[in-house]
Amino acid sequence: MAAPRSSSRTAAKPSKVPQVSWRDPRPAPLVLVSGPEEICAERAIAGIRDYLRAEDPALEVSDIRADDYAPGTLLSMTSPSLFGEPRLVRVSGVERCSDAFLQEAVSYLDQPQDGATVILRHTGASVRGKKLLDALRAGTGEGIEIACPAIKRDGDRVDFAAGEFKAAKKRIQPSALRALVSAFADDLTELAAACQQLIGDVEGDVTDDVVTKYYGGRVEVSAFVVADTAIAGRYGEALISLRHALSSGADPVPMVAAFAMKLRTMARVAGNREPSRQLAQRLGMKDWQVDRARRDLAGWNERSLGLAIQATARADAEVKGASRDPIFALERMVTVIATRRPFGEE
Repeated sequence: MAAPRSSSRTAAKPSKVPQVSWRDPRPAPLVLVSGPEEICAERAIAGIRDYLRAEDPALEVSDIRADDYAPGTLLSMTSPSLFGEPRLVRVSGVERCSDAFLQEAVSYLDQPQDGATVILRHTGASVRGKKLLDALRAGTGEGIEIACPAIKRDGDRVDFAAGEFKAAKKRIQPSALRALVSAFADDLTELAAACQQLIGDVEGDVTDDVVTKYYGGRVEVSAFVVADTAIAGRYGEALISLRHALSSGADPVPMVAAFAMKLRTMARVAGNREPSRQLAQRLGMKDWQVDRARRDLAGWNERSLGLAIQATARADAEVKGASRDPIFALERMVTVIATRRPFGEE
């Protein structure tokens, strides 16, 4: 997967050094860990430490604060020791670095010490240290960059959580994944911890019931859970999920929007037999979205999909003021979609 572009001003110049995923970090004499997402940066830095320690348990690990820097420290910590152990130097706060650190670090790029790995952590919070970052990114030394861009959008959080399970070779149901992400929508660190707990504790696949068992106090039935059950044709379950969501304070307008988004995706994919990757690229989607839409289309035909889209358009108008009873409008929409037939038809 291509690394997302950083929004930081420090990334204005394109990087010429190799770009490495934070999920699969590897050491180099100079490693720039850039971007604001701390959980990803921590994983990358810990991964490099573990990699080096597995090669040589005698690894020496040192830490430097770039904003509280004593001149000569970088060279001292990277210089070969008496017994020649490998050295790992982790430098934090490069976005707040002192002039002394900046000067010595730029010089160090030209002559990195043998057997030493230096990790520079820059959050992108300021342009401080830009001279150092530009020099490293120019590709004249022996550096790599590990980008850790912000994970804020719902889709990015879903991708993050899915990546956690994929990396562990653990299967999780799509609806369970969405419920889990919804439960920890405001805290990526907690979401990561929840994923690791399920990966470590649960035997077999992670299902909706498992997520509810572990995090039932946090999981609110989301609009997508309701949409998933209705589209799957589970009528009774869909109505129960709808009422649960509404009792938890769900707003009818985004509820209808979730249905509309899923049905729109299904309509775009329906009848197309291109490989998922090619179709996703052509439609500006992701592979998993195409695969999910194709699974959702099981049991649907052109007529039933048209009825569902019409019912959703009607519900959209009604929950936005065209009806005095938005709850009835939602229930009617769910009925049409879950039963694949016009409302009231036996």
